Amino acid sequence: MHEKERHRIILSAVQEKPVVTVAELVALTDSSEATIRRDIAALHLQKRLRRVRGGAEALTPPQFMGIAGRPYSVNETLHQAEKRAIAKEAVELCRDGESIIINGGTTTFQMVHFLANRRMTIFTNSFPIADHLLRHSKNTVMVSGGVIYREQNVILSPFENDVTRNFYAKRMFMGAQGLGPQGLMEGDPLLIQAEQKLIDQADELVVLIDSSKFRQRSSLILCGLSRIATVVTDARLEDRDAKMLEAAGVKLVVATSAATQDQKARHG
Repeated sequence: MHEKERHRIILSAVQEKPVVTVAELVALTDSSEATIRRDIAALHLQKRLRRVRGGAEALTPPQFMGIAGRPYSVNETLHQAEKRAIAKEAVELCRDGESIIINGGTTTFQMVHFLANRRMTIFTNSFPIADHLLRHSKNTVMVSGGVIYREQNVILSPFENDVTRNFYAKRMFMGAQGLGPQGLMEGDPLLIQAEQKLIDQADELVVLIDSSKFRQRSSLILCGLSRIATVVTDARLEDRDAKMLEAAGVKLVVATSAATQDQKARHG
């Protein structure tokens, strides 16, 4: 990741929380601790943030707390071909007339392109997903109530009396921060709370993750593998991860991107 992009992520992160630690910034940028410390020192000298012991803080404290995780704008630049292929396979599971839930995320957003000609009822907590479907499809779109978190482009509510409990879905489609033997993992308690409410409203849970997510971990578990009906991922999935899903009774769908198909054709 280039220095300019790291600086943008760091400045965004310190606007979301009172203090952001070096360790958190290392995870957000996939950079070394030494690199992050140099970045913080440089931004401190530029008077764009304030360096503190073990991390950094904004010069102007945020008005409200954000949620943990990489910003949406960063995530959407990663594994783009794989995400599009995964989303295409996910939409193949849908049938016109069904009701589905699409949780916010950069992989689930790619589903909108393949839902353009469908006729479904779609509930989402994603502002970009709702906006795109309204402008480019004839699907019925419902959104959850709450606060729009700009960095992740999701609508979250801490309250029980939102519209979520009034919606039933055949399937819920969602991404995650990580997936391992313990189950599906997320990085923020508010996300966990909101997503658990959505999961309860669907018969089947379909997880859309690129293969890199099998290596990522978090301290927060959203649900166990037994709650997941299907995982849609890319062709770089390792055998041990496929065996883990098989042992848990999770259906596996492997999506092949155009780039992967071309590569196989050249080496075939």
